[in-house]
Amino acid sequence: MATDPTTKQMAGTANPAGDFDAYSIAEFCRRHSISPQMFYKLKDQGLMPLTFRVGTRVLVSKEAAAAWRRERETEALEEASGDGAAG
Repeated sequence: MATDPTTKQMAGTANPAGDFDAYSIAEFCRRHSISPQMFYKLKDQGLMPLTFRVGTRVLVSKEAAAAWRRERETEALEEASGDGAAG
């Protein structure tokens, strides 16, 4: 007779597409090619997206991640246009 799956087994298959509303710090770092150490260093400087806690987990919402990317892109464009005007 089959047994019920454990919580650990269910966690791995709960959402195989990865369509979650928030990223763990590790997932955010993987998606943005930065190390967790760099994430926390920049977070201390106020340069990372807002995080929130669910129990002991620290998460970044997809909205906060998108806003963070837009801010970085805007800064990069401003720097590029400033460099072009100075040269």
